Amino acid sequence: MRILGFETSCDETGIAVYDDEQGLLGHQLYSQVKLHADYGGVVPELASRDHVRKIIPLIKATLAEAQTSAADLDAIAYTRGPGLIGALLVGSSVARSLAFAWDKPIVGVHHMEGHLLAPMLEKDNNPDYPFIALLVSGGHSMIVDVKGIGEYTVLGESVDDAAGEAFDKTAKLMGLDYPGGPLLAKLAEQGSAGHYQFPRPMTNKPGLNMSFSGLKTFAANTIRAADDSPETRANIAFAFQEAVVDTLLIKCKRALQQTGYQRVVIAGGVSANRFLREKFETHIGASGEHVFYPSLAFCTDNGAMIAYAGMQRLKAGQFDSLDTKVQPRWPLDTLPALK
Repeated sequence: MRILGFETSCDETGIAVYDDEQGLLGHQLYSQVKLHADYGGVVPELASRDHVRKIIPLIKATLAEAQTSAADLDAIAYTRGPGLIGALLVGSSVARSLAFAWDKPIVGVHHMEGHLLAPMLEKDNNPDYPFIALLVSGGHSMIVDVKGIGEYTVLGESVDDAAGEAFDKTAKLMGLDYPGGPLLAKLAEQGSAGHYQFPRPMTNKPGLNMSFSGLKTFAANTIRAADDSPETRANIAFAFQEAVVDTLLIKCKRALQQTGYQRVVIAGGVSANRFLREKFETHIGASGEHVFYPSLAFCTDNGAMIAYAGMQRLKAGQFDSLDTKVQPRWPLDTLPALK
């Protein structure tokens, strides 16, 4: 079976073709980073318009790369939610139009399920169920008990800012360009430990919920009181990044103890952070548990993860009608399990 997948939840237009026997046959990704840089964040209306401009050329390019025609496709998958409603409507409208024109079934995919399953795109070293999933991005931070596809229990989540959001906001406080999270991580590589001690929020309380807005405020006060030398800036970036990663690590170790699982999947844009990967490998991998990530190309939003997740739903006989509406807000734990 072969499926065409669309991702248009925010500021990336991702298209992919996935075959359940051959794997990923082609994928294209266009990022709107330059478009939104002048505004310091995503402008929803501009994002929607850019999806309209880019989606059809990207579909054509992906089909050509995959050497696939409409006749070769068994279905179309698209991001149904959560996300920006205008951006979601672009992908939904195009997906439904092509499904109608080509007489194909259509599958609406949950964006975070796509991230959660992204490590399965790797041909080797895929995690077995059950596992703990840490989903960390600019819009979401949550720890999920995953017993199987659709069998999700959210064990903890951020009560305010997501981890990636805290990275971006702190980077902005430091005067870094948009998107600031990756730039802050790069600056942190020049810093070292021991110069600043940032708190690890909510780690002294029971449970698995997280909070990062206070950490951002602590960073703002630290930046205001410090000099503006390159060394100082790098050390502040290091301390901030270390505090975020330590907080995520502490919560994940607690989740492993709570469930008795031996596997952790880390996905979402922040999973590309090199310091995070090294820290988890050192402190979780060394304890006998196993840590899994998507490849760097599939950490941020992409069509491949949507195509893969859509394929799993399609094979289980789950698909949508052409009048199914997008869901800008859509709790992950409301998804049906695969039968």
